Amino acid sequence: MQRLITDLFPELSQLSKENKRILEGGINIVTAPAGTVMFSENSDCKGYVMLLEGTVRVQKRSEDGREIVLYRVETGESCIMTTTCLISDEKYGAEGVAETDITLAVVPQDIFNQLLAQSEKFRSFVFEVYAKRMSMLMMLVEEVVFKKLDKRLAQLLGDKKRDQFEITHQDIALELGSVREVVSRQLKVFERQGLIKLGRGMIQIEDRAGLLRATE
Repeated sequence: MQRLITDLFPELSQLSKENKRILEGGINIVTAPAGTVMFSENSDCKGYVMLLEGTVRVQKRSEDGREIVLYRVETGESCIMTTTCLISDEKYGAEGVAETDITLAVVPQDIFNQLLAQSEKFRSFVFEVYAKRMSMLMMLVEEVVFKKLDKRLAQLLGDKKRDQFEITHQDIALELGSVREVVSRQLKVFERQGLIKLGRGMIQIEDRAGLLRATE
C-alpha cells in the first residue's frame, strides 16, 4: 500500500528518511462504499486525505436547498476543502460524498502539522496541490457567475463522450448550481432546436457540433 501511495503521489518519495518514517507510521487506510457521506458541512476535519481509488463529489447546499458541485476528488488527488480546514483549524464548509467505492490514505492532523512544520518537501507538496485545485475552483466560480446557463449546459452535454447517456434533470441542475425546472426548460429548448432528444432519465445527442456552437 505504501508503494501505491508513492506511485500516485510521487512527490512524497522525495521526503527524507525520517519524514517518510513519520508519514508511513501515521497513515491510516480507509475504505467506504459508494454513497457514503465522507464529511458534512460544519463537521470536524480528522486528517489530510489522499484518494487512492475512486471518486468523491464535494458539494455545497444553500439555505433554500439548492446544490452545486464544487469539484470532484479523483484517484491520485487530495481534497482542498480538507486542506483548508486543517490549516485554518475550521470546520468543513461543504459536503463530501463517495460517488464510487473508495480507498483513502488519511494522515492524522498531528502528523500533518508535524510534517508541515519540519519538512520543506512536504509543505511544497501540500501547497502545490492546493494551488492547482484552488485554481480549478476559481474557474468554476467564474463560470457560474459570468457564463449563461444555456452555454454551461451545452458545454456539459457536449463534453459527454457518448451520444446517449443516462442522467436526470436534477443531476444536471446539481452540476450547474441551478434548479431542475430551469434546466428542464433549457433542455426542451435544445430539443426543439434539434440538438438533443430527451427520454426518461436519458439524453440522446443529435447534433454535437451544434451543441459546441451553442457554447460560444
